[in-house]
Amino acid sequence: MPANKTLTYIYSDSTAVLGPLAMYAEPHSYDLCAAHSEKLTVPNGWTVVKSAPDMQVGGPSDDDLMAIADAVREVGQHQHELAPEPSPSPEIGRRGHLRGLPSS
Repeated sequence: MPANKTLTYIYSDSTAVLGPLAMYAEPHSYDLCAAHSEKLTVPNGWTVVKSAPDMQVGGPSDDDLMAIADAVREVGQHQHELAPEPSPSPEIGRRGHLRGLPSS
């Protein structure tokens, strides 16, 4: 069965958090299938926090998307400003997208 939940242990708080499948691996985290996540038990004295995803949220908001677009645009402009100017090289001839350069 494919994993659909991530179990994370927080040893300092004696807490186990069962939430949506994590996007990347972290220490003390384990991916579980539905059958194992339903049968989860923890040691005596530990607390289980089950975090369910908010089904009303369908993805990033328009503000989130605009912030991402602005950030990408800003990085692109900054990289363009930092790009070194190509040094002109003498051409022997040009044919379409090919050009001949003198040998050094």
